[in-house]
Amino acid sequence: FSETEKIPVMRGQWFIDGTWQPLEEEESNLIEQEHLHRFKGQQLQESFDMEVSKPVDGKEAIHSLKLSRNHVDWHSVDEVYLYSDATTSKIARTVTQKLGFSKASSSGTRLHRGYVEEATLEDKPPQTSHIVFVVHGIGQKMDQGRIIKNTAMMRDTARKIEEKYFSNLATHVEFLPVEWRSKLTLDGDTVDSITPDKVRGLRDMLNSSAMDIMYYTSPLYRDELVKGLQQELNRLYTLFCSRNPEFEEKGGKVSIVSHSLGCVITYDIMTGWNPVRLYEQLLQKEEEELEDRWMSYEEQCLLEELYRTKQRLREIEERLHGLKASTISKPPVLKFKVENFFCMGSPLAVFLALRGIRPGNSGSQDHILPRTICNRLLNIFHPTDPVAYRLEPLILKHYSNISPVQIHWYNTANPLPYERMKPNFLNPTKEPTSVTDSESASTVPSPTTSPVMVRRHYGESITNIGKASILGAASIGKGLGGMLFSRFGRSSTTTPQTLETGKDGAEGDDKKATTAGTPPFPHSGSGFLEPAVELEHRIDFELREGLVESRYWSAVTSHTAYWSSLDIALFLLTFMYKHDQEDPDKSNLDSI
Repeated sequence: FSETEKIPVMRGQWFIDGTWQPLEEEESNLIEQEHLHRFKGQQLQESFDMEVSKPVDGKEAIHSLKLSRNHVDWHSVDEVYLYSDATTSKIARTVTQKLGFSKASSSGTRLHRGYVEEATLEDKPPQTSHIVFVVHGIGQKMDQGRIIKNTAMMRDTARKIEEKYFSNLATHVEFLPVEWRSKLTLDGDTVDSITPDKVRGLRDMLNSSAMDIMYYTSPLYRDELVKGLQQELNRLYTLFCSRNPEFEEKGGKVSIVSHSLGCVITYDIMTGWNPVRLYEQLLQKEEEELEDRWMSYEEQCLLEELYRTKQRLREIEERLHGLKASTISKPPVLKFKVENFFCMGSPLAVFLALRGIRPGNSGSQDHILPRTICNRLLNIFHPTDPVAYRLEPLILKHYSNISPVQIHWYNTANPLPYERMKPNFLNPTKEPTSVTDSESASTVPSPTTSPVMVRRHYGESITNIGKASILGAASIGKGLGGMLFSRFGRSSTTTPQTLETGKDGAEGDDKKATTAGTPPFPHSGSGFLEPAVELEHRIDFELREGLVESRYWSAVTSHTAYWSSLDIALFLLTFMYKHDQEDPDKSNLDSI
């Protein structure tokens, strides 16, 4: 961030009596040099009490130092006073001294060398056992240094939670901001030069925020964004380890908290995803379609020759890669293993859906993020955040009808541990009111299909690419305004068209279920269920809405409201201190 916004770190040597505020560093250094030159080797009085300011009536200064606007008098080695040389101060000193008051007691400010409390070995901060890299999303160019302030807010709230729930632990979690946007050049000022002047403020805001999404979808600039974040993560990790050499030796862990577009870039860095893969899949699909249609003899010969040429090209490429791998050992993309990947207000699900990710038959996180790369993926969102989407329905389709896990309020007494919370429907099944309803209720779905149910407003399936995902992705591409209003445009009530779609979907599900022979999907009247296939671990976690919260106003503010949330701070620390919580000796953590 800019030079003017840098936060100075100063060494305090000389302090003002009473307030114990440090002097300006420049003056403090001059006083320190003069003090050491004049009094080095002399002992302080044993009876000297740093908390009591004693006047030096009748004592003459044994040494003085002239500063730019002040001067300092030493009456002894441990009695040092600072005086202002302003005209009003000189007049006041003259008047008070004529009235019988001493110079020091009338206008001098006593100085102390060293702070009121001496440092001890126990004052050092607890050992850092877990570091969290906090990655920003769009808008950093518009408000440079914002991620520094947001991380500071998250760190402060985490400290409060640590003091309340984890105070008996000898280690702590450290949050480190990752600012990757400001160092990128991208197109320079080309976009600014083609921006019209009318409503310039709004246009500049969109250029500095939503334009990052356009850059990331551009084949020309995508790699620059990925490398910018990757290099900054590795640089910060190397720097931290150089200053904390015991971190790796003692098995320190690393987690990443990403916000908004930062989630997508972080995911692509960890998995190594590249648009070239998508292009290769498209070519393979076209080849399969060519094989299925009728062709002339000449076309068949040309196609066979094309296949042989491609096969030969692949063999040459593999040999070339083999030679490179034997001579140059490629370093890992990241210099550390990611323990937890927390997504906040994340559009990652939309990007994955548009890349062709579809639900599978296994409840493993490996379907979208292998555990060998990241031990745990957690998707945090506010229910009215217009940029956030769910990830669980991309693994198992029927989870689009299962509500996300509700994040506990930080002051909840004896909350149920997240691992013990059973999945439940977004809305409990209602009694059938017609023959059609009765048939729908008795439908036997497969593990990869969804029961037809009334859905909540924001619970729309992310796998419905024809409507939810494509509209959501298009709105992202159009900017922040599109993001906000695309979600408002969805009706919370079920339209006739939706009912027809649902009916067709139910018929298709019936056919699949009949062929698959999957056991029924049992559930109770309370809304809890026991699906045939469950996720190994829940991924979607939802903040609770406030009782007096306006949904429309919240939709505008919720995307940036994660940083200071005590609920999120407790949630993050609960998973990072998971191994300590499992320790039976840690009794004060049992309630979390």
